[in-house]
Amino acid sequence: MLKNKKCSLFCFFLGLVSFGFLQAQQQKTIPDIEKIYLHTDRSIYFAGEDLWYKAYSIKASNNLLFDNSNILYVELISSDAKIIARNKTNLEMGLGHGDFQLQDSLGVTSGKYQLRAYTNWNRNFGEDFVFKKDIEIIDVFEEQAESKTTNTVKQTNTTKKSTVQQNTFKVEFFPEGGSLLENVARVVGFKAVDSNGKPTDIKGEIYDSDNELVTAFESVHDGMGKLQFVPMEGKSYYAKVKSPSGEELKTGLPNVLQQGYLISFRTIKGKNIISITTNEITLAQNSNAFLTVVCKAKGISYLETTQTLTETSLSFELPKDKTPEGISQITVYDSNNMPQSERLIYIEKEHDLEVELSTDKPTYQPEEKASISVSSKSKSGEGKSASFSLSVTDTNGVENDNFESNIISYFLMESDIRGKIHQPAYYFDATNPKRLEHLDNLLLTQGWRDFVWKTMPQADEKNLFKVEKGITISGKVKQLFADKPLVNNSLTLALSGKKNRNIFSAITDSIGRFQFENLMFAGKTNMYLNTRDEKGKFRGEIVLDSIERAPIPVRLKKELFLLPETNQITENVLNKFTAFGVKPENILKEVVVKAPNKNNVIVPYGVPDYSFVTDVNTKKLTTIYDVLEKVPSIKVVDRAVTILGEERDFSSGEPRDVSPLILIDGYQMLEISELDWILPKDVVKIDVIRGAEIAKLFVLENELTIGGVISIFTNGNRGNKPKKNPLHSIKQELEGFYTARVFYSPDPEKPNPELDKTTAVRNTIYWNPYVHPDKTGNATVNYFNTKVETKVKVALEGITGSGIPVVRKVFYTVKN
Repeated sequence: MLKNKKCSLFCFFLGLVSFGFLQAQQQKTIPDIEKIYLHTDRSIYFAGEDLWYKAYSIKASNNLLFDNSNILYVELISSDAKIIARNKTNLEMGLGHGDFQLQDSLGVTSGKYQLRAYTNWNRNFGEDFVFKKDIEIIDVFEEQAESKTTNTVKQTNTTKKSTVQQNTFKVEFFPEGGSLLENVARVVGFKAVDSNGKPTDIKGEIYDSDNELVTAFESVHDGMGKLQFVPMEGKSYYAKVKSPSGEELKTGLPNVLQQGYLISFRTIKGKNIISITTNEITLAQNSNAFLTVVCKAKGISYLETTQTLTETSLSFELPKDKTPEGISQITVYDSNNMPQSERLIYIEKEHDLEVELSTDKPTYQPEEKASISVSSKSKSGEGKSASFSLSVTDTNGVENDNFESNIISYFLMESDIRGKIHQPAYYFDATNPKRLEHLDNLLLTQGWRDFVWKTMPQADEKNLFKVEKGITISGKVKQLFADKPLVNNSLTLALSGKKNRNIFSAITDSIGRFQFENLMFAGKTNMYLNTRDEKGKFRGEIVLDSIERAPIPVRLKKELFLLPETNQITENVLNKFTAFGVKPENILKEVVVKAPNKNNVIVPYGVPDYSFVTDVNTKKLTTIYDVLEKVPSIKVVDRAVTILGEERDFSSGEPRDVSPLILIDGYQMLEISELDWILPKDVVKIDVIRGAEIAKLFVLENELTIGGVISIFTNGNRGNKPKKNPLHSIKQELEGFYTARVFYSPDPEKPNPELDKTTAVRNTIYWNPYVHPDKTGNATVNYFNTKVETKVKVALEGITGSGIPVVRKVFYTVKN
């Protein structure tokens, strides 16, 4: 057996030749697929805290920030598969940010949650391009109260499981290139997991069908490793495997093929070598075999070469300058263009980039000001553009790096391989000399089976999602009680929020459709939409399209979710809260007082010019006209209501009063007699809105002198309140882009007692989603530390203008 291995290796070096690669004859492209990554301030949170995130959207084919979609849907999903919060995050040039308040009002309790992010455009290509991240939320005070009971239950359950479980692990074998071939030395990757799908170390031996020992093997990292042997003609193989607990398992290896071609990959003295091997039987039946090697990255073919196989082994170097960074798929095709063997490889490249993260001091006093410096430069010292996000967190006594996902591991590996990867950042830790070898084991096993780009992602043409540059409001106008479209109907759309009011217009096309595209508005916004025919009359029925597509269905796998040393973190945080007198009501509970709203009125004008709120005195008045007289800017003469000085007389230039449009609970008043039905005791508020533009939303034909609006709100008890909207108009409250909050960082020099009370012992000390180096490549941020003596982690993530993902971290101490 040893002689065969030496002979095979000798033949490999003899067969090492260099080939000139040909660029692919046809330039192959993929759709503009977006990859999304969220950098969060932490992965473990406590009930009542805030979760902060920075969104990065890149083009999948080149890792450059991608200004494609402007709407990113970010969802917080509970363990029972319910979306408990959803933000529409505005992306600009591929960047966005937001937050979630983990409060009682969301139904937040202790447990596992998932953070999910996607654009509507990427829904065309399936869930492979949906970002997902597991987080945990803990109620430290609840955990304290239940700790004894919980520990007892856990111990009992553990005892029961240990007595009944069998076959608590499994092992799979993956030959390099996909198959075993008679009389050809082959590397075989293997992966072992326990009953919860977590990696487990193993040892084992390979036997042939005659029960003769062939070779032994042992996992080297996370239950993975590789072995090598020569499958002999007419034999099959199996493995005997042992777990650390001594449990034994017997499992078969894949069948051995009699003929075929196999591909392999090695890095020898810094050179990337690809080999194609076959056996004598195959060579005899297919002399001078015509084979093509295709190299792809992200589904795009970047190199091809065609060779004639005249011996059992052929080797060549894969030029580094032709190979992009990341995972590549190398496939061998025969003369009939049928794939024969396939291998995934990872190529790491050296970049002309030096990013440094540093603190001005290694140790700070509690509440002392800290200064963090970021440098993004070339090796020659020139500034390199980049967008970073910075998180500064209290380690709470747990300092070990658990190698959780980061922007490097996600964009360069995780997003290309299906399934959960255990401690993905491990493979990108530059201080680990074994990481690339272990990453190759991952690609031989999990990657070989679940590579996203094995087939080109295809959009579902039947249900194509469009790129969203903004919010779209669309629909059609048709005849009442008929499906006949109304052509050339004009539509007026008003959007009003707390700070802004905008009015838009459109005309229906030949099939009665209309569309308001790329609207940008934030928060809860009132929409008022109406339609008129060519004669200016309110005519037709508006049928509105769905403004927002339904979220992607939630599918959560039932799996064990463990974040490292959670119990220790919980205990340390509880001790910290207790030491500084933080009570549950100060950190955990959110009290939201909501009065019953009997009259949910939507109006199109947003913030009025003047708002008059009634009191006990106005409710004692006799008529509604008495109430209107109390409102500044309104004049009432013999039951005629006008707005003072709304327009100027054309001849004299002096201000003159005009008749306003009057709304009652958001509905247009059609006859002046409707005012008589309103009793002063039922009036809640009266708004005055100046300007003729807003009145155009409601003006009836032949009423050309109307200017401004008087809007009367009642408690809903008036007798003639319309039962429903007229069909030619729609009133609706919409949810616009989420307005991200600004992280509050206390400043002892400018105290805010109300806010500082709950942030003095905060776990996220500082969060900044936009750290952008200047032209020289430098950036500095400042903040004040908490009152707690602790060790602090400063984590920087981001991406450069040339598409290089970056992760840096430093630690410092807070101590008296």
